[in-house]
This record gives sequence, structure tokens and C-alpha cells, in this order.
Amino acid sequence: MNRPIVQDLIRIVAFGIVGLAVFWAGLWMWGNWNDEWSGFNAQFTVSDGSCNIAVVPVVGDITTLPSAGDGEDATAPVADSYPTTNVDDVLHKLRLAEYDPSVEGILIRIDSPGGAPVASEVLSDAIKGLSLPTAALIREYGMSGGYLAATGADTIFASPLSDVGSIGITMSYLENVAKNTKEGLRYVPLSSAPFKDSGDPNKPLTAAERALFERDLKIYHDVFVKKVAENRGVPVEAIEKLADGSSMPGELALEHGLIDAIGNQDSTRSWFAKQLEIQESDVVFCE
Repeated sequence: MNRPIVQDLIRIVAFGIVGLAVFWAGLWMWGNWNDEWSGFNAQFTVSDGSCNIAVVPVVGDITTLPSAGDGEDATAPVADSYPTTNVDDVLHKLRLAEYDPSVEGILIRIDSPGGAPVASEVLSDAIKGLSLPTAALIREYGMSGGYLAATGADTIFASPLSDVGSIGITMSYLENVAKNTKEGLRYVPLSSAPFKDSGDPNKPLTAAERALFERDLKIYHDVFVKKVAENRGVPVEAIEKLADGSSMPGELALEHGLIDAIGNQDSTRSWFAKQLEIQESDVVFCE
């Protein structure tokens, strides 16, 4: 093969390689542009690039169940349309915030009277395990499971007028026996085990059933108190004294060590600024 032909072949191969490289570079750039402007990337980030503190709300009852309108039974009615927070939705938002390179801190904004014990515990543990500086802000109320979730944060702020605490567990319910009797309804017990229908509001609660529930309540209560004590870094005995199920205003909660500061969302700026060693003016909430 003569030299001119070899040189031509080399040129063709070189042009082919360069052309392929340019094609792939253009495709990559177009893909990035399209993902950015179509909003595709936005679903994986919290910050728009100008804010650095993620705001994650926890509103209503904390539960492991889907929120109203989610799942297959989206048409099922929700009692009084009371707001709920699905713990898995919050965990997703926390993960997005933690792995967003523009986010330097997380504010958990709480308006919750409580919720399911396990869901509240899962949320508290998830908040405690975050690698970024994390503050909880209790606004109207942070009670029971809502307060437990707040204790997972590095610090807790609350309004002086908020309801805080309510450390305890309830399994109370409304019994329908007298009403059913008046209406001519009779409960027919059919269960494979003596305690299988315990707590059914249409039958009287027996002494044995009450003892069973009170046994469980004590276990739930003790675990709740222990978790709060560990998260707050105080002796279990100190929390036990406050764990009578009552809530208290933010001012009193501060006196008893249930929170760290009185304030609103703007009040958390100085705390984040100190943790991040930046100016307060550089603390920008993502909302």
C-alpha cells in the first residue's frame, strides 16, 4: 500500500474519532441543558443555588400510612380532613437535602400534635443521624411524637406561645356499649383467641384486657422517656418528672430544658451562621 493511501486512511479515522467525540459531547451538553430546563434535575435537589438551608415541614399526625390522595385507596375519606405527614415522604426530603451540594443545614419546621409511635421514632432517629447542622423549630405545637421528632435535631427553637411536650402514650377510645344497647344492637364475640378482639369499642373492656393494655402502655412510655432523655442529653429521671402527658408553653419548656431557645424561623439564622461560620446575611432558607 502506498503512502498517500495510508495517510488518507489515517485522516479518515482521525476525522471519524473527532466527529464521534464532538457528537457525544454535544449530546451530553444537550442532555444536561434539557434536564435542567425541563425541571428534571429539580426533583433531585432542594436548593436553586441561591439558598443553603433546607426547610422540611412536619405537619399534623406523623404516620407510616400514605397521605390522603396517595396509593390505591385515594378515594377513601380522611376523618375531618386532618393533615398528616407520611414519615417516608419526610425521609426522602431529608436525603435530598443532605446530598444537595448547595445545602449546608436543615431546618425541621414542626406543627404536629404527635402521631404513631414507630413513625415518630423513625423520624427522630433519621433527624439525629443527619450529617448537616440541624435545627427543629416548633411553631404552633410540637407534642408527643411531634416533640420526639424535634429531639433528634441538634437544637430546638419554639415560639413562647407554642405547645411543647405531652410526653406520654394514650390508647383511650370511646366505648359504644350503652349506645348499642339503646339501639337494640348486640355484640357477638367470635374470635380465635381471648384477646383477639380486645379494645373493640362495641364491647366492655375486661379487667384482663385493661391489664394487658396498661402493660403495653408502660413499655411505650418508658421507651419514649428514654429516647427523649438520650436525645436531649439529660438524665432519664429528669424527663420522667415531666412525662405526665401534659404540654406546656414554649417559655416554660425552655425553663424545663425541653427546648434550647425561644424564637421563630428568623431566630434560627444566628444559630446556623455560628455552626457554619458564615454571616447571618448568608443564611438563606430554601422555601
